[in-house]
Amino acid sequence: MDSMELGVAGLNAKATLRPEDTVRLARLAEELGYRSWWAGDHVVLPSPRTSESPMAPTDPILDPLVHLGYLAAVTERIELATGIVILPQRNPLVLAKQAASLDVLSGGRLTLGVGAGYLEPELTAVGVSLAERGRRTDEYLDAMTALWTSPTPEFHGRFVSFDHVDAHPRPVRPGGVKIVVGGHSPAAFRRAVARGRGWFGNGSGVADLEKHLAGLREAAERVSRPDRLGRLEINWMQLDPVRVSAAEASQYASLGVDRLVVYPLPLEDPAEVAAFLTRHAELV
Repeated sequence: MDSMELGVAGLNAKATLRPEDTVRLARLAEELGYRSWWAGDHVVLPSPRTSESPMAPTDPILDPLVHLGYLAAVTERIELATGIVILPQRNPLVLAKQAASLDVLSGGRLTLGVGAGYLEPELTAVGVSLAERGRRTDEYLDAMTALWTSPTPEFHGRFVSFDHVDAHPRPVRPGGVKIVVGGHSPAAFRRAVARGRGWFGNGSGVADLEKHLAGLREAAERVSRPDRLGRLEINWMQLDPVRVSAAEASQYASLGVDRLVVYPLPLEDPAEVAAFLTRHAELV
């Protein structure tokens, strides 16, 4: 399994978000050989909690870019990733500036994982219609790419439009910050193929991954993939059970997973998270 990397997600929330715990766990992950650290995103949460919400409204979660900026200063090698940021809730030009800034300060270590979101109360609270979230996501990705890569940035769409402006510094990579698209819908699969350097998914095991890989293959038959994006990278997070066995890791590797991301739920005790990271470090 030498070609599959190991990552960890979710540690910008709950009991692991204190500065001292972040430093200790991030340095431990780096020492153990984890290659990526994925931070989730919720600006607000439904209150009272709805069945769709992954967290209670009182569960603390740090802004992923602020969290990763702190992480960049206390680590040296680990890839810093949003897993994922809810793109239609963000101003794309402001996010492009934030992402480029973090990429420069971290020495090119940023991966921007994005998704369209699904919690209607959260989207509504920030002024975004649930029905428009997909079109906004596509436009925002194209607008950010133009701002990062064009010598004379310009974009004109329904939700964002600009010209005669520029933004520097540009990201470290010539093609802009690496974009990873999350989601399991046909639209998300098409977006990953057409606009992402990678795809980020999660589920309960190998069978779920196989189903989603089939969806990605179907999307690849329907939309073209720009040559500049290269091969679509596969990032997979097992959620239930959170403990990943060596046999499962081997199956994921055989299916072409580039990064296996573990999620040490329930995130109630930093010491238990550290033990979880240590146990899973031998998977790859």
